[in-house]
This record gives sequence, C-alpha cells and structure tokens, in this order.
Amino acid sequence: MPSGMPRMGRVVQKVPFMSQVFPKQVHLREVGLRDGLQSIATILPTAQKLDWLRAAHAAGQREIEVGSFVPARLMPQLADTAEVVAFARTLPGMVTSVLVPNLKGAQLAIAAQADSMLVPVSVSHAHSLANLRKTPDDVVAEIGRIRAERDAAGSRTRIEVGLSTAFGCTLQGAVAPAEVLRLLQAVLDAGAEQVGLADTVGYADPRMVRELFEAGRHIAGDRLGCGHFHDTRGLGLANVYAALETGVTRFDACLGGIGGCPHAPGASGNVAMEDVVYLMRSMQIDTGIDFDALLALRRQLAVWLQGEPLHGSIWKAGLPRSLLAPVAEAAAA
Repeated sequence: MPSGMPRMGRVVQKVPFMSQVFPKQVHLREVGLRDGLQSIATILPTAQKLDWLRAAHAAGQREIEVGSFVPARLMPQLADTAEVVAFARTLPGMVTSVLVPNLKGAQLAIAAQADSMLVPVSVSHAHSLANLRKTPDDVVAEIGRIRAERDAAGSRTRIEVGLSTAFGCTLQGAVAPAEVLRLLQAVLDAGAEQVGLADTVGYADPRMVRELFEAGRHIAGDRLGCGHFHDTRGLGLANVYAALETGVTRFDACLGGIGGCPHAPGASGNVAMEDVVYLMRSMQIDTGIDFDALLALRRQLAVWLQGEPLHGSIWKAGLPRSLLAPVAEAAAA
C-alpha cells in the first residue's frame, strides 16, 4: 500500500434483523379424552373422566375433545361420550368437541348439543379404508349429508374436518400435497366450516408443515386453522413452531402425550399439552392455562393410567429459573 494512503478497515454491512411476528395468544384444544384414551388398553371410568374435566377447566383449559360417537363394541373406551358431553357443557366457558365418523355419529353429536363435531378425512386412501372402510371422497360426500342434517335440525354445532395423514401414512407411504389441497377444497365445498391438518403418524417435518399450511391458506384462508401433530419421531414441537410461523393459532395437544391411531401401525402419542404450553409460555404467547395446575393434573393422570406409557419432557425437568424468576420476584414484593 502506497505511503500516505489511509488504511482501509474491513467493511461490515449492517443487515436489519427481521423479527418474526408471533400472535399474543393461541388456543389449545385438549384431545386426551378422545385421541389419547382411544389408543390405550385402560378404560378410564366415567367418574375419572369428569374429574379430568373439572381439573382441566380449573387449570384454564377451555376446549376439550371429550369423546367420539362410535359404536361401543368398536371403542369401549369412549362408550360414555354422551354423558361426558353433558357434564362438560355445565362448565362455564367450556367448548365441547367430539369426533364423528359418519352421519349417525353426527346425529348423536347434534342431539347431545356438542359445540363442535370433528369429521376425520384420511388423505391416504389406504388409511381411509382401514379406518372408516370408505374412500376419502366417500367421506366428503358424507360431510355434505352431515351439513344438510345439521342445518335442517337448526343446530349450532360447528362442523370441523381434520385432514388426517396429511403428511404421510404408515400404510400408504407418501401422501401428495396436491391431494391434500384437493380434499381441502372438497370438504369446504361439502359444508365444512373449519379444517385442520393432522400429522397422524408423525411423518411431518417443519418444512413440510410450513409449505402445506401456506399452500392451504391460499385455498381456505382463516378456515384452515388447526394443527394436529404427533411426536412419533421427536419433531412434534418443531412442527407446532413451524405452523405458528405461518399464522396458525389453534393446536391440538394431549396431556402426557398419550394417543396414537389404531389403524396406523407405529403411530405414537400426540404432542404433549404441557410441552406446548411451555413452548408458548417461553415465547411469551398466552394460552390462558395455569402451568402448575396443568402439571398437577398430569401427575394425577399418571395415577389413573398406571402401566400406560406417558410422554413429554417438561414435566420431568420443570420450568427453567428464567421463567420462574418473575413469579418469585412478584411473591417477594
């Protein structure tokens, strides 16, 4: 460098940090009383289900999938669904949700005055035939009949569709995103009012979740509003986060991470409710749920379901001190 010339330092270009805008609040639906209990051997007595509902309500949970209107011979774990719905409706502010596989189930849900009925539509043809003995398009036609029945009855029960195996299937393998989007449009045309995407067997990864929800939003807008993830391969929370990034603010989760799918070999539990609540709390996103009360209920669930595997991480470790500190400071003040 010639003498007299100023030494040039390294030029560092400042790139503005683009922070992700997250919602201030999310809505979490507890699915343990249906999706959780249907997949385990233990049949929880009705009295304990009602105790579960009381404690969940006291902890701040305001929507619970309480059962399914299916024949008791096929699913004895959920034979008391009508009684459980009736009790849940006495809890102030509680939204009761039930699964209905067909028109008969929908008629029972309407008679029980459930707030919402969830119709499962398997995107995988193999899973649909194994689960409901119908093709996906047969189920779409049934949704049309359910909508007509609901409207004729003057019922206010919301019709929600869960597009299951939307990210892959243990029976079929890969599921084409184009087929998911086709069925998304079809169920809306048939009369569904809300739709969710479900990773029934835990095949999804965050990129798949982000891309499919973004594509689905172009079709359904805000009517595509719920993410349902299983933690079979340890990506449940990552997938919740990916959906959150796309604007999803409603998620299914299950206390203790129990659940699965009887017709999807290898599928394990839903993403644990307590882990999802911790994720949201750590990101300063409100769920309305009291974490300590939720963990107390989780401990009780372990007593009720002795011998059944429970999942999740945060119940073992507890909240980090960084989140406990504000509580401790407030108590000291």
